[in-house]
Amino acid sequence: MTFPDLTIAPYLPYIFGGFAVMMQLLFMTVIITVTLAFLFGLARMSRNRFLRLPVSAVVELFRGTPVLVQLFWAFYVLPFLGVQLSPIWAAALVIGLNQGSYSSEIVRGAIKSVPAGQWEAARVLGYAPVQAFRSIIFPQAVALMILPFTNIFISLNKFTALASLVTLTELTSRALSVRATTGSTTEVFVLIMILYFAISMLIAFGMGKLDGWVGFRFGAKAGRPVQLKEAAT
Repeated sequence: MTFPDLTIAPYLPYIFGGFAVMMQLLFMTVIITVTLAFLFGLARMSRNRFLRLPVSAVVELFRGTPVLVQLFWAFYVLPFLGVQLSPIWAAALVIGLNQGSYSSEIVRGAIKSVPAGQWEAARVLGYAPVQAFRSIIFPQAVALMILPFTNIFISLNKFTALASLVTLTELTSRALSVRATTGSTTEVFVLIMILYFAISMLIAFGMGKLDGWVGFRFGAKAGRPVQLKEAAT
């Protein structure tokens, strides 16, 4: 039995070069998303309305408009206003802001889900507010965030494909170029589907391991309070 030659074989280094660019973009968007999720989430819980209201406005703007429109604004409109971003930074910032806005609700909801009795018990044991948040509240909140953030990170993996629309030659962009050159539609799209799927599975596996580590390290799982220890004197 013989197999037909894969006409995309000579272009595999070019495609995998795009895969490397996609991974770089994914790493950037994960960092930006997580950072903004915590900053926005905590800011929206602030009692200071001069902090809370502007952040809420930004969050609603990015949650209420399509990411594709946001990408076009960042790359094609901002230059008219004197702001020029490279394709990878335009994509990373827009996707990070978009998903960071959604994820801020994960952070805020997780913190609010920790029973109020945990604060009271920490206060009784002599914990300062910052110490109580760091040692008692935050580990429980993180345990509640892991699974929702798994979905966010998988979405980020898929959103990287949109960067081709702002001229970034990442995986999808290069795959389309190879398809146009060779006419090998099936081989090209089977390959990139496998690559995207593999990264999504690695994210799910890694976050599952992180969930187990958080449970082991802090004794915290969703719905299980952290065991309070005596306050440091």
